Amino acid sequence: MSEIMIVKNLTKRFGGLVAVDNLSFSIYKGETLGFIGPNGAGKSTVVNLLSGYLMPDSGQIIFDGVDITKKKAHERARMGIARTYQIPRPFPELSALNSVMAAVVAGKDRKNQSFEDAGGEATHYLEFVGLFGKRNILAKDLTFYELRMLEMARALATTPKLLFLDEVMAGLNPGEATRAVDLVVRAKEQFNLTVFWIEHVMAVLIEAADRIIAIHYGQKLAEGTPEEVVNNDAVIEAYLGKGWKKYA
Repeated sequence: MSEIMIVKNLTKRFGGLVAVDNLSFSIYKGETLGFIGPNGAGKSTVVNLLSGYLMPDSGQIIFDGVDITKKKAHERARMGIARTYQIPRPFPELSALNSVMAAVVAGKDRKNQSFEDAGGEATHYLEFVGLFGKRNILAKDLTFYELRMLEMARALATTPKLLFLDEVMAGLNPGEATRAVDLVVRAKEQFNLTVFWIEHVMAVLIEAADRIIAIHYGQKLAEGTPEEVVNNDAVIEAYLGKGWKKYA
């Protein structure tokens, strides 16, 4: 497999705290890469750096053969990078339809796109995530699960090549979580995505991920197949806990 993103010696400090410490790894086209670690390990900071929400203090990010280290988030979005947030960030006073329409326009460099075309595309993504019936509801009036699905629709509407998912199942009940996982799997297949997935529910990543990277204190702790990583003694000690039953 060829690499869609190469991360070299990435470092980010917040005052005296080193949140990401000389981190290097690759993401391969078409894979689902799980990204795990304890709270405070630097996982969300890594996504913020790779998506352009934050700029690194040092290091390099290559996407599709282009150095994007200094590119802003909207530039990366138009190149094919999208993300969801651990805590949904809706436009509260916009309807679900208008929220996704904004993403359609933001993710595509089409100067002459009509309002009708944007609305048609947005409707397609709302249907995909199951929110067509809520298209005229303001984001502030949606349930938490619906906000999660709106985040997914907005991300998909930018037509990404690489999708970053930051704990999409956090706060969902078991039934909602099952539907969310199914949606991610279907989206990856239907839209030909590469997926980078932060998740604490290990059963999901064991089944869905092709590889997993574990980090701790902003440094890589382990990398390999799901079985290799969740059976790694250092990962068990730092993250999974001594009560973790090794996966066979």
